Amino acid sequence: MARKYCWKTGCDVEATLSVIGGRWKPVLVCHLLHGRKRFGELRRLVENATERMITLQLRELEADGVVSRHVYAEVPPRVEYDVTDFGRSLEPILTVMQEWGSAFKARMLEAEAKDGETATIA
Repeated sequence: MARKYCWKTGCDVEATLSVIGGRWKPVLVCHLLHGRKRFGELRRLVENATERMITLQLRELEADGVVSRHVYAEVPPRVEYDVTDFGRSLEPILTVMQEWGSAFKARMLEAEAKDGETATIA
């Protein structure tokens, strides 16, 4: 899937986001970093995403060389997805994003608990 991005003059952060941008791409790559998965497994792991969105995001990741798709000649057909060596280079970025998200969630839950205490006192 070709995206409109100027590879010669565009910002490097923009280049990264053109590959892993999107709501589900980082989530899919994180799951695939733990090993090869079939489409149905990914669908169960990313339950809030539609099948169509998972398919589109996997196709874009495959086009960018982050994910590889393995089709087996079986009946019914079996398709598995895996992270490429190039895709594995995203692991440190996704790990830091995961750590930041965990800290953010803890902060928000703490703020929510404080608001709840204030509301019950008043």
